[in-house]
Amino acid sequence: MDIKEIQNLIKFVAKSGASEVKLEMQDVKITIRTGAGKTETTILQTAPMGAMPQVVAPPVAPQPAASEAAAPVVETDDAKYITVKSPIIGTFYRKPSPDKPNFVEVGSEISVGDTVCVIEAMKLFNEIESEISGKIVKVLVDDSSPVEFDQPLFLVDPS
Repeated sequence: MDIKEIQNLIKFVAKSGASEVKLEMQDVKITIRTGAGKTETTILQTAPMGAMPQVVAPPVAPQPAASEAAAPVVETDDAKYITVKSPIIGTFYRKPSPDKPNFVEVGSEISVGDTVCVIEAMKLFNEIESEISGKIVKVLVDDSSPVEFDQPLFLVDPS
């Protein structure tokens, strides 16, 4: 197992939300523990000839939270559409409350400043406002689903 594979494993575990992962193979033992805002990784490797020192990988820093507004970015495969992405990690909601209608539907016209969804993070409900005007072409996330920082939420046709 090379260092790139170990780094990718650390990133995967950090994103998965697992609190501890242990991996044991013939010559490698890896334990990855994540806690409140930090990731601790211990890697023990033994070689058949001679002793190999203990390798400790640096902790993976959590993704920084962005501003409240979603950042539009042009997608390469849908060049004419603009993607509204999540500015924070949390739970995506299409409506302000269960008994209310969705903020936007496919085909809805939106303007700059219109609320397009709500993302709950740490029991706070953050209204995500559009930074662009246009027509909603596609909703990319299911209601009540977890979203990551910079994850695409909507495709918008600006024309």
